[in-house]
Amino acid sequence: MESINAYLTWLQALPAAVFIHRTPWAFTTVELIHVFAISLVVGTIAIVDLRLIGVGSTERPFRELSRRILPYTWAAFVVAVIAGSFLFISQATAYFNSTTFRIKMLIIAIAGINMLIFELITARGAQKWDLGPTPPRARLAGALSLTCWILVVVLGRWTGFNVLR
Repeated sequence: MESINAYLTWLQALPAAVFIHRTPWAFTTVELIHVFAISLVVGTIAIVDLRLIGVGSTERPFRELSRRILPYTWAAFVVAVIAGSFLFISQATAYFNSTTFRIKMLIIAIAGINMLIFELITARGAQKWDLGPTPPRARLAGALSLTCWILVVVLGRWTGFNVLR
């Protein structure tokens, strides 16, 4: 645990971390970029997940919808990770010691595992249900994904309020 604390202390002493932490407009700018990117991630994933659940875009083939939308999701995710990393290093020890932040990271990992299982197993049969009713496994994957990302947003805001007070 001592080596983790030493690493976190080193991270938050980096010039970029100090600049972001001590310069209000820099922190706000990075936070704005992070929130905007997460909004795009959640919004685009919600379109795909709602299609899987059978609530939205049911007239469009799933594979066409996901092929058009998911590149934007991945681009926004990369931006969110980069901006989130800058936010993290600005107060690394405080974020790392936040239970809310740890739960948020765990839920992001669960969302990633869900996506991997969906891509490697469930979506392989998508040509069979592309225009028809979505099978229960795909609906479950969509519902789990949507739930995870909503929780990520809620916990992200909660983390911000807890760490930054």
